[in-house]
Amino acid sequence: MNKDLSILIYGFGNPGRMDDGLGYETVKMLEEWTAKNGMSNISFDCNYQLNIEDAYEISKKDIVIFVDASKEEIDDFAFTTVNRNSKMSFTSHEASPGYIYYLCESLFNKSPKTYLLHIKGFKWDFKQGISKIAKENLYKAVSYLKIILQNPDKINRLKHNIFLKH
Repeated sequence: MNKDLSILIYGFGNPGRMDDGLGYETVKMLEEWTAKNGMSNISFDCNYQLNIEDAYEISKKDIVIFVDASKEEIDDFAFTTVNRNSKMSFTSHEASPGYIYYLCESLFNKSPKTYLLHIKGFKWDFKQGISKIAKENLYKAVSYLKIILQNPDKINRLKHNIFLKH
């Protein structure tokens, strides 16, 4: 494991809307695990949504992994690359990981390896707690991230057959 690489795990979503809190839950689980394993090169952040100020934060990292709940047609989770060709969106209430990456590159001339972990969610009601079926996806995704975090310098060589279905 390369402990010289600075890594940020950034979960976003609303934990008050059931499965929309999957990013937050991922961060919570990994914070505990990294602390137990002495992985001080890994930092964490959580928010309801990404903000343009996050471009500065990711500019200080070697690897960034955004984590969000997904309504997309995926089996359980997908791990995709974020770069200047990624889907970009920005409104007064929301910024996409692709847009944050674009700002990081444009404003700070930094291009950290950036990824998005999409975790399949099912229930979006206004109440706390992850649905049972989404929890299964959460555990699978966290297990996958643990492998990545133990081998961050091999992140692009790890075999994963996890892709978005279009």
